[in-house]
Amino acid sequence: MPEIRCGTRSWHVSEGSNLLDALNRADLNVPYSCRAGRCHACLVRCVAGEPQDARPDALDVGKRLQGWRLACQCTVIEDLEVAPFDPQREGVATRVEGLDWFGGDVLRLRLMPDRPVRYRPGQHALLWTGDGIARPYSLASLPGEDPWLEFHLDCASPGAFSEAARNLILGDSLRLGQLHQGALHYDVGWQTQPLLLLAAGTGVAPLWSILREALRQGHTGPVRLLHFCQGESYLRAELERLAGQHENLIVEYFERRQAQDVLQALRVASRQARVLICGGAAFVEQSAKLMYLAGIARGQIMSDAFLVRQA
Repeated sequence: MPEIRCGTRSWHVSEGSNLLDALNRADLNVPYSCRAGRCHACLVRCVAGEPQDARPDALDVGKRLQGWRLACQCTVIEDLEVAPFDPQREGVATRVEGLDWFGGDVLRLRLMPDRPVRYRPGQHALLWTGDGIARPYSLASLPGEDPWLEFHLDCASPGAFSEAARNLILGDSLRLGQLHQGALHYDVGWQTQPLLLLAAGTGVAPLWSILREALRQGHTGPVRLLHFCQGESYLRAELERLAGQHENLIVEYFERRQAQDVLQALRVASRQARVLICGGAAFVEQSAKLMYLAGIARGQIMSDAFLVRQA
């Protein structure tokens, strides 16, 4: 039976054990959100030994060369010595700079890092509380323009991080963990092509960043953003202000329950359009399917779905 070592502790596990499960059964409390290699919450560094990795492409080459692995994707096949990601040592300290609540459940959280952080629109970041609770969120801020890092947190559903967020006050400290690029991004090569942005709820957060990046890059093609939400769009004032500054931008708002009817009736102006989708898994799956049926090639449809914590 392979032996796992972590700090001063060591124990044996059955060959073929999932590394994340093996660590958490030993009460090491390695966080996770998706168990699919997408959220990057379960980063561990392999100091000695090598697990079998089901998704070696989920991490960039640099991180892999440093020994980092996603525990949820690793199988124990030999003795291992590992060190879980330590937000106090390897994370970036941030200070809570802004707390704005919309409708009582959506929190616009602005964090000021203690050193510059390089990121791109569309990236996710792992946020850590002082109690070791971690959760990935998409960045809504625009690098080079916003001095803070902005996140939009939907706190309607119960959860450890949501509860911690409700208790934050200005000046509190959070740690910033790993940054990760999802499917959503903007390419300057798209400047003349139509952009269609589809968001549900706080799925508008990364699209807000990408939209502003596209316009900053001088995007000349038509841009259309559809925001599906429960009640009033929490970002409506900012979106309408931006639309008033750019003639090629149209923003529309719909109730979440209208999504299927609206998208089925949607006429895409050009099959060259780039479609970016973000929201819950059901919304993303439904929207991507309807856009494909509308004639948009799969390679032109980019999407990120909210991660749901697995039991």
